[in-house]
Amino acid sequence: MIKIATIAGSDASGGAGLEADLKTFEEYGLYGMAAVTLVACMDPDNNWSHKVFPIDEYALRSQLETVFKGVGAAAVKSGMLGTFYAVDLAKEYIEKYEIKNYVLDPVMVCKGAGEALNPELNNAVEKKLLPLAEVVTPNLFEAEQLSGLKEITGVEHMKEAAGIIYRKGAKYVLIKGGAKLREAVSAARPRAVDLFYDGKEFKILEEDLVKTSWNHGAGCTSSAAIASGLALGLSAWDAVVLAKKFITASLKAGFALNQWVGPGNPSAWRKDRLFGN
Repeated sequence: MIKIATIAGSDASGGAGLEADLKTFEEYGLYGMAAVTLVACMDPDNNWSHKVFPIDEYALRSQLETVFKGVGAAAVKSGMLGTFYAVDLAKEYIEKYEIKNYVLDPVMVCKGAGEALNPELNNAVEKKLLPLAEVVTPNLFEAEQLSGLKEITGVEHMKEAAGIIYRKGAKYVLIKGGAKLREAVSAARPRAVDLFYDGKEFKILEEDLVKTSWNHGAGCTSSAAIASGLALGLSAWDAVVLAKKFITASLKAGFALNQWVGPGNPSAWRKDRLFGN
């Protein structure tokens, strides 16, 4: 059994964070583990507002000892880290155990927000974890933060940002355009456009744009799918291509969880799974 791990926050509603990661790992036929960095809760009495409770440093280190020293992993992804010590610990264990298949999902903002959660913490992620990443998976907002560009509205801007991010250390950069990319939204047939860069060549990934409000956890799911592909021995490009199909199927099967939010459905992948394991 191939083992894979996530270092991420727990979403009490189950749609994002490590819960989304573990569901994705399962769909890829992998054995998933999680080191919990924080617990995110939502208040149904206050319009689903978020509350975040970080896990203390000793507890997080103990989890990482269990995962890395006690078990081992063919690939690792990180999501919301939440504290400076979580960034430092992720760096320590990824380096110590020489994790090559590391996917960095640089979570810098909650869906629906427009400002970085913690600019200083984001800088720490950029400096300490970006150079370790096999693949980094920013959305447009995160790509702006990592590249320093003020606004990314089209593919040419994405290429410029990808070049800057690549030079900061990641081996492969995937910028997710999603529904916010103006070129995709304004097209006669809207497409979800992502950009992949390996330092030499830019490649465009396109699928039909899934018009849905039920996209909670899409970023977590996408990066977990890429990490899963790497764990299975796929190249970075092939892992990204397969993950694009995976997240599209998930979003097409999204559903309302309650009056505020709805996730995609990773199990939709079972209908047309493209690989054997």
